[in-house]
Amino acid sequence: MGENMIRLFVTVFALLAFVPASAHAFCGFYVAKADASLFNKASKVVLSRSENRTVITMANDFHGDVEDFAIVIPVPAVITKSQVNVSDGKIIDHLDAYTSPRLVEYYDEDPCAMRVMEEMSMMRSAMPMAAVADGAAVNAKALGVTILEEYSVGEYDIQVLDAQQSEGLLTWLNQEGYKLPKGAEKILKSYIKQDMKFFVTKVNLAEFEKSGYSTLRPLQVAYEHDKFMLPIRLGTLNAEGDQELILFTLTKEGRVEPTNYRTVKIPTDSDVPLYVKDAFGDFYKAMFSEAVKKEEMKAVFLEYAWDMAWCDPCAADPLPNDDLRRLGAWWLDVSPDSTVPVPVPLPGQPRIMPSPMPMPAPVNVFVTRLHVRYNAETFPEDLVLQVTNDRQNFQGRYVMRHPFNGPVSCEAGQEYYKSLPQRFEREAQSLASLTGWDVQEVREKMSKNGQSFDIKPKTDDRKWWEKMWEEEEK
Repeated sequence: MGENMIRLFVTVFALLAFVPASAHAFCGFYVAKADASLFNKASKVVLSRSENRTVITMANDFHGDVEDFAIVIPVPAVITKSQVNVSDGKIIDHLDAYTSPRLVEYYDEDPCAMRVMEEMSMMRSAMPMAAVADGAAVNAKALGVTILEEYSVGEYDIQVLDAQQSEGLLTWLNQEGYKLPKGAEKILKSYIKQDMKFFVTKVNLAEFEKSGYSTLRPLQVAYEHDKFMLPIRLGTLNAEGDQELILFTLTKEGRVEPTNYRTVKIPTDSDVPLYVKDAFGDFYKAMFSEAVKKEEMKAVFLEYAWDMAWCDPCAADPLPNDDLRRLGAWWLDVSPDSTVPVPVPLPGQPRIMPSPMPMPAPVNVFVTRLHVRYNAETFPEDLVLQVTNDRQNFQGRYVMRHPFNGPVSCEAGQEYYKSLPQRFEREAQSLASLTGWDVQEVREKMSKNGQSFDIKPKTDDRKWWEKMWEEEEK
């Protein structure tokens, strides 16, 4: 067997009760999103937590011969066969799309238009709307390793281990094909001191061939424990360069954040030039890298926090209840129409059934999207997580504003056109600051895309009766 790919994901977090919250209405037209596919080898993990029950779903981004795939996951409890499942990667992709930072666009109104537009309210309430050989077993025992559980689930062969000392565990893992890198013994020792167990997995080649799948499916583990942490140290040992992790959490209470690293909100609500529409992926990657640089790669970035019932603007539809349950939100009922999230009623309350035209409803699933770029030097400790009472909505959102380009015949229109060069300059300066791009190059691209810095007002020199006849013809 060749070099194994060692991935490390596990966490547990606590959670209290559902609290309704108000939300800011953004509106605008959604035009692009920045999902995980923008980042090379970005690992995606979904954590669902209520009471002391945790479900972790790990999306496998393994590329290569599946014979070389293996993972070692420290877990706080013994995991039996019934606690392991294989899922559908499309659900995680849906969650990724739903929570992705997004680009929206607006169109300026005619500044001379003689009508009053009702402003949308800026605050909107989320209202209802196989067996081991004897020799191997003896060898494991001699090394202080106990095989607590052994079974297969789908295309995966799984063992759950207990160990007395790190050197013996490292020796056993290496001889079994789990090629842990130099430095692993010290980290394994710390997990053993915490009485952690080890969930180790390889691919059952025969079962994988029979499954008919071309890629490995996400692996899910459910357990009950009070620990609330995400071990990341072991995964940094054999990493080539910095690692990228996108962590989604589903809770009943509110936003999730680490306790031992700072949480920083990604820059948001910035006006960007129109040409960003065709380069949004490049923009977001540059902006995220610049944000990481400013924080010296020592912060966890919040990209999205929102109640699952609705979104504004939507980069994808909210996940239906049955998919949320499949990701571990066991506290939800499955809706008769699975596309409509339906909350579980509190004791003494009537059950809420979907109406023919459902409005946004408070669903006891609050989703948090955290994005981490890290290495062993900048993130020397495992992530210790907590659930907060914060249900304030947040999203990475970037705005293109199309200027009005028609003729004007009023003073307000003249002033509007005079203000555009200053507005374009603010957008150029903002984009350069967010991304680290050269501001002069930004200005040149804006001018080529129609955002001229020497724009002149357009006038309508037709006679009043010519305008009247034209209106009559319409």
